[in-house]
Amino acid sequence: MATRFTAAKREDAAKREDAMEQHAVKPKLKPEPVARPQRMSEDGGFDRLIYERVRLGIMSALATNEELTFNELKALFDVSDGNLGAHARKLEEAGYIACAKSFEARRPKSRYRITHVGRKALLRYLEHIEAVIKATRRN
Repeated sequence: MATRFTAAKREDAAKREDAMEQHAVKPKLKPEPVARPQRMSEDGGFDRLIYERVRLGIMSALATNEELTFNELKALFDVSDGNLGAHARKLEEAGYIACAKSFEARRPKSRYRITHVGRKALLRYLEHIEAVIKATRRN
């Protein structure tokens, strides 16, 4: 009798485990990164990433200078450290600018330069804006 009782207990325990597995909260899988859509319009000219005032300023300043430090950029645009850092990070993530970080006299120093991809994106953006200006003047 002890064996039947033990076998019945085991059977009940197995049923409970199966029921718990069916109702258990399963861990959510991490979503796969989705490729970002193109930032430019179908006409190939307008890049929303560059459109923002500070980002356009960063791109323009770096296009005319070989490299600029974080503090030089900050002084040019009169923005906070956090604001400039966020805009620079967006441009860096897009591959438009490159950042080299180092230390001078135990203080961090970030130097930025425009990349080939960034220069092409800026020129494409400027061509688009010039076309808009010409079209506006014609009318």
